[in-house]
Amino acid sequence: MIRVANTFAGRTNPPEGRFAKGLLWRVSKAKVAPSYVFGTIHVADPRVLDIPDPVSRALAGSKRYYAESFQGEREALRFFEAGQFEDGRRLEPLIGAESYAKVAGMLHKRQVPDEVIARLKPWAALANVTVTPEDYESVTLDQKLATLARARKLRVLGLEGVEEQIAVFDRIPLDTQVALLKHALDHQDELAAMIEPTIRAWMNRDLAGIHLASRRAPERYPEVAAHYRILFQRVVENRSIVMAYRLIVPLREGGAFVAVGANHLYGEGGMLALIEKQGYRVQPAYRRRPARRPDGRIAA
Repeated sequence: MIRVANTFAGRTNPPEGRFAKGLLWRVSKAKVAPSYVFGTIHVADPRVLDIPDPVSRALAGSKRYYAESFQGEREALRFFEAGQFEDGRRLEPLIGAESYAKVAGMLHKRQVPDEVIARLKPWAALANVTVTPEDYESVTLDQKLATLARARKLRVLGLEGVEEQIAVFDRIPLDTQVALLKHALDHQDELAAMIEPTIRAWMNRDLAGIHLASRRAPERYPEVAAHYRILFQRVVENRSIVMAYRLIVPLREGGAFVAVGANHLYGEGGMLALIEKQGYRVQPAYRRRPARRPDGRIAA
């Protein structure tokens, strides 16, 4: 969810911390097979799609693969349905004719029917406001990792169910949904440009840098900063706690490979610190600054 999460701020954490650098982390305890936690980025930018050898080896040596959520066809359909009002409400009266025309114009290009657009909840419309560059691939890093895990016969599981993910968005106050959607429509190009610092920080395996990049939008637009903080709390902070809790049994069993958005790992409230509090030793397994090929991708 980093395409949404990378443009809003949460609570301020100091950039210098034990979990400030590194994307791949080894989780260990005596008499338990080690597990690994890998911080992903939810984009299909070609620069992030090369899987470094240490990550590939950790995945190959694992027994189970845990993503933030499992989304098969059934889950994707349920999420699509949940993004539409079923109680008679409509999007246009909530956001106004001008903003609605912008949403409709974008979604018409994607062949979304008018009756679907009219019933969209603001959070569902917001998820479709992002601009995808023409040079992006057809799959994100998360999707590529899950495919690789299946090819290696790992069992692929989700830390959240689809109903839980729906509840995260449905419980965001409606005024926050509306405010952020209208703001995103009015500042689409500027917000899209803010994704680049997050990508660069991720390529440098800089969790603190990713966190700092997430603060750019609310600092630049103080009029909606409170709404960004609400979104960050619901989508990042609260979910980090839930996912760390869901790992109690998988980590106890050992041999788990966990792939979640890197924004969930940083700081004392992040998943790495919460896992450590469960009695595990959490160490960076691969955090040196990567070498770069001429095309900007990570060299293995």
